[in-house]
Amino acid sequence: MEISATGRLEVRITTADVGKRVSVRRLDDTGVAGEKFTDTVGVLTSWNDGVLLITRKDGESVRIAESSLVAGKVIPAAPARRRGPATSYEELAHVCTRAWQPLESERLGEWELRASAGFTRRANSALPLGDPGLPLDEALTAVRGWYGERGLPAYVQTATGAEGTQELLCAELDRRGWVREVSAELWIGGLAPVADLAEPAGVALSRRADEAWLARYQRRGVSEVALKVLHSGPSVWFATVPGRAGEPPAAIGRCVVDGRWAGFAAVEVDPARRRQGLATAVMAALAQRALDEGASAAWLQVETDNAAARALYAGMGFAAHHAYHHYREPGSGKA
Repeated sequence: MEISATGRLEVRITTADVGKRVSVRRLDDTGVAGEKFTDTVGVLTSWNDGVLLITRKDGESVRIAESSLVAGKVIPAAPARRRGPATSYEELAHVCTRAWQPLESERLGEWELRASAGFTRRANSALPLGDPGLPLDEALTAVRGWYGERGLPAYVQTATGAEGTQELLCAELDRRGWVREVSAELWIGGLAPVADLAEPAGVALSRRADEAWLARYQRRGVSEVALKVLHSGPSVWFATVPGRAGEPPAAIGRCVVDGRWAGFAAVEVDPARRRQGLATAVMAALAQRALDEGASAAWLQVETDNAAARALYAGMGFAAHHAYHHYREPGSGKA
């Protein structure tokens, strides 16, 4: 926290610092001086009527009464990363979009509207990179209309926790009643260490998701639309570990190679065959193929509550880069 030359804590932030990353200390809910303090780090997204709103790295917003502040300061926009390849949020956002391409897209200024008949939120949400070319309320009205014409609820995909992410937009969506339905994290890491984790023996690679692969895929009844999305991307590979006779594969995975990046998804294992190293074998085989195509860095997306997957990926050298969220328009049902 900010400490003056006299050793006293000081509040060195003002309303002019809205939009900057800050660290603040406040009295706990008892409001008793000298008792417990609570520290909060995040982007200062508003400061109105004596209340600060700080959006943390995980996308959660914290309301803090100005009267409870005991210290505060502006800190660097993004801390130095200790693990993973150097990259920006914007680069990763574009790479992820190319790896999971919508059937239909349209520009709204610098925003991208994406639709794929409702197959996954990623392929049916607005990606707000930059300026939509309209005031926010008008832009959101345009987003609602575009998805409404297609019989879909409107979603906006945002990100928090890295330089260039959209904490301010998240706060504005919250104020307008948009519902944050899903939050996850995008993790990155080196590719070569993944390839070295296991021998590829027993893992078959293919350019197409065949019936056996789809039988293990968690989304049942995959439509033609879904198949088009699954096969989209610069260089797509599907991995399969055969199952027992007459049964679906023991494990599957998908990888999209795009320049220096390899993106992993749909890594799934038969529940009866877990803890046998099959997920590692699938990723290692896909990683080796991506290395052969010239990639050097890897990314994947993981739910915040999937403890098993997070432990697996951390052990492979992956680390979180940023969190991402899907906001649904107020008053609409789930997709």
